[in-house]
Amino acid sequence: MNVVSIQNYKIPVGELIIGDFENKLCICDWRYRAKRKAVDQRIQKGLKAKYVEQNTPLIEQTIEQLNEYFAQKRIKFDLPLLLVGSEFQKKVWQQLIEIPYGKTETYLSLSKKMANPKAIRAVAAANGANAISIIVPCHRIIGSKGELVGYAGGLPAKKKLLELENAFGQLTLF
Repeated sequence: MNVVSIQNYKIPVGELIIGDFENKLCICDWRYRAKRKAVDQRIQKGLKAKYVEQNTPLIEQTIEQLNEYFAQKRIKFDLPLLLVGSEFQKKVWQQLIEIPYGKTETYLSLSKKMANPKAIRAVAAANGANAISIIVPCHRIIGSKGELVGYAGGLPAKKKLLELENAFGQLTLF
């Protein structure tokens, strides 16, 4: 059986599970999220792999880049990614990667960019299934009225990430 090397890592807004599969980052997700079991099953089944707690150079590089991000010394991540999900989910996650640091999008604008404006709920579900948080910036998605909406790491973490990126110029909070 294949192996996903994983490590838990505390960040200023919570705790992540970081995972490396064959030198590609396949997970950087909230350790205590509601759908933790479902996400882990999708990744392990999709890669035909089991999680093994061990360190790798890619996990170290991911931690280094996350530290730079939180120190406001990095606005773009440069890590090899392995997106594990359906083709539709992968398309949504690729769109998320295109959202610049400090900017936000809505589910509607994302679905329009994908030439499927009626797919708002499907886009929202794919966004919620993202297993590479912060690096695939699902926190940059807000509601159509500028409000903070669901986030696997919790709304307080989402708010802090957007504050870090100075993205609040476009947001109306609660």
